Amino acid sequence: MTGGQGSGYRLIFLDTETTGNGPNDRLCQVCWKADGVITVKNFKPPVPISVKAMSITHITNEMVAHEPPFAGSETMRELETLLSDGILVAHNAAFDIGMLKAEGMSVPRHIDTLRLARYLDTEQEIPEYNLQYLRYHFGVRVEALPHSADGDVIVLEAIFEHLYAMAAAKAAGKSREEILDGMIAVSNRPSLIRRFPFGKHSGELVTDVAKTDRGYLEWLLRSKLEDGGDDADWIYTLRITLGEQEGAAL
Repeated sequence: MTGGQGSGYRLIFLDTETTGNGPNDRLCQVCWKADGVITVKNFKPPVPISVKAMSITHITNEMVAHEPPFAGSETMRELETLLSDGILVAHNAAFDIGMLKAEGMSVPRHIDTLRLARYLDTEQEIPEYNLQYLRYHFGVRVEALPHSADGDVIVLEAIFEHLYAMAAAKAAGKSREEILDGMIAVSNRPSLIRRFPFGKHSGELVTDVAKTDRGYLEWLLRSKLEDGGDDADWIYTLRITLGEQEGAAL
């Protein structure tokens, strides 16, 4: 399914490795898979790679010291061409898209497997939604090392295939293009989070917490907004639960 798509529905599975997770961090490695071929390239970022990032990715400042910057590179132009009429697939796509935008790239269409997993888990039974947790929760069998760009892309593609099968089962009679369009639509709106995966209310339904500890939800919403408002899914969930915004359940 992922190879040889018709024009406009080619899937580009992408993962970036970065100097860190802050607003000023940049990418130091990009990996994508398109038409069955994996491309991995390192780049010298305009800011140093943090020790924390190095401990996760094992990409050091010395390793990229003589690499070109990503912005304006041949690799960037190649990826731009692919994405101009394809669909980027990423896990927590907002992060990767943000990193690409920081380098001057735009992403016309994308599918976010994080939001898809949350959307399709209608009972919110999955405790965590990170890529490697989903890999083992779904029983996906792939040969891939975690925390490497190419390894994560291999897992990403397998997770996507599993989620596509779930979506197709719920959308009987719809074409592949219609299902992909639905995935894009889900990926472009905030997710409604049903259960707390953290804190003193871990495992509890957000709606239940609203009845017993509304002040906690109000505090959490203020905290999310004060942090810059980047956590769109939690802000959306909390505003709906607190009655500050209208929205439909999944």
